[in-house]
Amino acid sequence: MAILIPLFVAGAATVALLAALVSQYGFDLQPCVLCIWQRWPYLAAIALGLAAFVLHRNATLARVLTGLAILAVLVSGGIGGFHVGVEQGWWEGTSGCGSTSGATDLNALRAQIMNAPIVRCDEVAFSLFGISMAGWNLLYALGVAVVAIRAMLMKTEAGPGA
Repeated sequence: MAILIPLFVAGAATVALLAALVSQYGFDLQPCVLCIWQRWPYLAAIALGLAAFVLHRNATLARVLTGLAILAVLVSGGIGGFHVGVEQGWWEGTSGCGSTSGATDLNALRAQIMNAPIVRCDEVAFSLFGISMAGWNLLYALGVAVVAIRAMLMKTEAGPGA
């Protein structure tokens, strides 16, 4: 297996997370619950991709870890696709949409509500060319997965010595 494929997946996942963090902290686009959920699989993809890179001498294990990293990227894209459906009104969001509360008592909840904006999952905070950030995440994840899978298949067809 080409040693660069897991690094590509980990790097692409890092870029996606950095874009989300820059939009949040640099442009004050506060994330909703589904936005946060889309970030977790990218963290897993980074860890799995780096593990595959480190363990590349065990080709089977590296292939499995890279496949899992690609799957994690696709999970993020799937959550993004679900989020697009919520934004478009095709289906309802989760029970957490509209609330990101982690408060453990009434006073903590009151303080959180008073100090934080409520971000709804069904409202598009930002779009580019008519596509929301969740939509871009879906397209990005699909693109990353297609490139990585194609590279893995090309490497497999070339043979073990290639």
